[in-house]
Amino acid sequence: MRTGVSMRIKASVRGLVAAFAAMVSVASGPQAQAQTLASLPASGLAASITGSARPIAAWTEFCERYPNECAVNRGEAASIALTPTIWQTINTVNRRVNKAIHAVTDQDHWNVADRWDLAEDGQGDCEDFQLRKRSMLVEAGLPRRAMRMTVVIDEKGEGHAVLTLITDRGDLILDNKTSVVLPWRQTGYTYIKRESQDAVAWVGLGVAVSPVTTANR
Repeated sequence: MRTGVSMRIKASVRGLVAAFAAMVSVASGPQAQAQTLASLPASGLAASITGSARPIAAWTEFCERYPNECAVNRGEAASIALTPTIWQTINTVNRRVNKAIHAVTDQDHWNVADRWDLAEDGQGDCEDFQLRKRSMLVEAGLPRRAMRMTVVIDEKGEGHAVLTLITDRGDLILDNKTSVVLPWRQTGYTYIKRESQDAVAWVGLGVAVSPVTTANR
């Protein structure tokens, strides 16, 4: 059963990647490339790591079901070198996933407070959006090690999950609340912790108080 689900997820990811790859190819002429280059984010700062942190319990359970999604390959690049093509791919994936997945709480979806998943049924909450985006970006050739699930406190004071892309232009955030990819300091969130780049573990980002779940849609 698990193998069948995994194959369906991979087929779905490949289909979405092929669709936006074709779109990128059509829009990759000199003028489009110049416009994309101009839109690359300015160089910014990376978030500071303060030490180890306790993982979210639902993430630990997710990793047991999908170990490849949590594996850390220290041979991979730890940072993404942004080019116009990669930048366009990142933005396309962010928009497509935000549009494709129907936002629903884990309580309504699974009858549990917090469950991390890949939204293979087209429904999910914040972390499911980001996990799907990462799967697609890995399929497109970006290093998983440079894309870290991150827990924040949002504008409502609630736990929320985003995806941090560690790049040569600073840490950028993919979020299901907006389809604009922002530098981490421009989101207005309080950053708590994120997945480590060196082990299947988490690291702190400067705030001691941590939400128990990321049940925010």
